[in-house]
Amino acid sequence: MNFTRLASRLDNIAPFHVMELAKMAAELEKQGRHIIHMGIGEPDFTAAPPVIAAATRAMADGKMQYTSATGIPALRRAISTHYQRVYGLDVAPSRIIVTAGASAALLLACAALVEKGAEVLMPDPSYPCNRHFVAAFEGVATMIASGPAQRFQLSETMVREHWSAATRGILLASPSNPTGTSIADDELRRIVAAVREKQGFTIVDEIYQGLTYDAPPFSALSLGDDVIVINSFSKYFNMTGWRLGWLVVPETLVPQIEKLAQNLFICASSIAQHAGVACFSPESIEIYEARKAEFKRRRDYIVPALRELGFKVPVTPDGAFYVYADCTALSDDADRLTIDMLNQAGVVLVPGLDFGPHTAHQYIRVSYATSMENLREAIGRLQRFFAARTD
Repeated sequence: MNFTRLASRLDNIAPFHVMELAKMAAELEKQGRHIIHMGIGEPDFTAAPPVIAAATRAMADGKMQYTSATGIPALRRAISTHYQRVYGLDVAPSRIIVTAGASAALLLACAALVEKGAEVLMPDPSYPCNRHFVAAFEGVATMIASGPAQRFQLSETMVREHWSAATRGILLASPSNPTGTSIADDELRRIVAAVREKQGFTIVDEIYQGLTYDAPPFSALSLGDDVIVINSFSKYFNMTGWRLGWLVVPETLVPQIEKLAQNLFICASSIAQHAGVACFSPESIEIYEARKAEFKRRRDYIVPALRELGFKVPVTPDGAFYVYADCTALSDDADRLTIDMLNQAGVVLVPGLDFGPHTAHQYIRVSYATSMENLREAIGRLQRFFAARTD
């Protein structure tokens, strides 16, 4: 069938370069090349054994029907208890909506809050899908250039300076993809207060909140019930393909989000939900905390190793599993450099093109969500790659 008229919103959706590099890498692998993947943000760990066992039981017990659009009560209670245990916060289960991954949570939030022409402020660099979620509902993602001095995040001053008559809210991520940096607690408190003063909304993506290494855990939910928080089972809980996440909203917004979820998604995977309850068992948490320590060990190896290669890492990442590295001492074109590193060294890294124009050609994103063996091998290959360029 030949479609001659496509929706104009497609013009606002850019290709995802990380996936394009992954396809290039797959072609090289078909040719017999060994490629080290440090591009896609996916943990090399998989679901913990208690979670897999819970999924098996759910299938054996026939728990595969539709659930409530807001999620099974047991999982909502488990998430609520998690907030109490980790953050000391009382978050009512009724405010927690289980979603088909963090992407579904962000879509639901934008569907409820973003109107045609509404501006949503976010930092540049940011996770690319965030601006596309806004565009999908005909909003305008206003990206504000943010550099090392701001830890690649927004500040209260930046929010106030860029707030316009069309601005309706902000979308933040802490820790952030692609930078692995968090917003300081006091700064986030000031940002939320500024947005509240403007009667706007604050959405904070906390899918990497479980992977913070240098400070006590802090959730934006502690700043008031009007803050909307997104989270996911993909990163800390190592369940990327299970497509399970959650959304915490004010009580008054729950019926509206539920209505949207019923129509857009029906529900999250029932099997994934029943398995997700097991994520919060003491046995599972022990496993996840050990894996978190391993991610920190990898970070502490890769950051100085990248600096030795000639990359600048102006802000040491304090969370997630990414390093945002300035490559200007090595190349004036991050995109070309990543393609050369893939073809000549067999290492996949991601240029800043995906994350916003401000850092597009100056930075690359390094994912250390792979084994120490692979990280060491990758650094060795890159040492040889750069040595050959100077011969």
